[in-house]
Amino acid sequence: MLRVLAVDDEAPALEELLYLLRSDPRIRSAEGATGATDALRLIGGALDAGPDDEQGVDVVFLDIHMAGLTGLDIARLLAGFARPPLIVFVTAHEGFAVQAFDLKAVDYVLKPVRRERLAEAVRRVAEMTGERGPALPEVHESATAHIAVELGGVTRFLAVADIAYAEAQGDYARLHTDSGSHLVRVPLSTLEDRWRAHGFVRIHRSHLVALARIDELRLEAGSMTVRIGGAELPVSRRHARTLRDQLMRRGGR
Repeated sequence: MLRVLAVDDEAPALEELLYLLRSDPRIRSAEGATGATDALRLIGGALDAGPDDEQGVDVVFLDIHMAGLTGLDIARLLAGFARPPLIVFVTAHEGFAVQAFDLKAVDYVLKPVRRERLAEAVRRVAEMTGERGPALPEVHESATAHIAVELGGVTRFLAVADIAYAEAQGDYARLHTDSGSHLVRVPLSTLEDRWRAHGFVRIHRSHLVALARIDELRLEAGSMTVRIGGAELPVSRRHARTLRDQLMRRGGR
């Protein structure tokens, strides 16, 4: 099982990357660092502890553009160690791929990070370390229609089909089902992109809803709302037309 360190100076991007890494069964632990100083401190401590220590680091997932030292700078420093961790670059920029592979990076993953693409990077790392771990199913659309949630300290996979709507809470989202709610470390905008194919639509900056779960659409005094079970949610003017069009297309099927 792999021990991972993820490094990114943008907190939402780091949280999303850690969320995806921790949901991979081949990964034993995934810690985060918000910049070069934290990353080098954690890696130095891991190297001092030895390769078999619980705090060891097998692979570092590195952003490239960061304040101070860049991800490329960190990789160059690590290359000077006798047994450095493997490197996977995670970046929004395509132009550094040649430099990354010159530094013997295992992989180069572009943002926004897709679950299946990250899983491929983890597979490559696992093969290089000999830590294959449990086999993952080949990723198809049906396999992505779940999301990992924490229940009493245990990670479970919640079917997207069971979610009525999602509510933004800062850089987190609260998922509402018939039986309760779950807070996940994923921004609502990420869920919007990920679940569009599963019938979810944005109706407000704070709400993403499953079209199939809308019980009623109301228009009163120029304001639009939708009712989903016992919840009544506002529809912003920006999203009203898109919602109406989607409901009409759905009704015509």
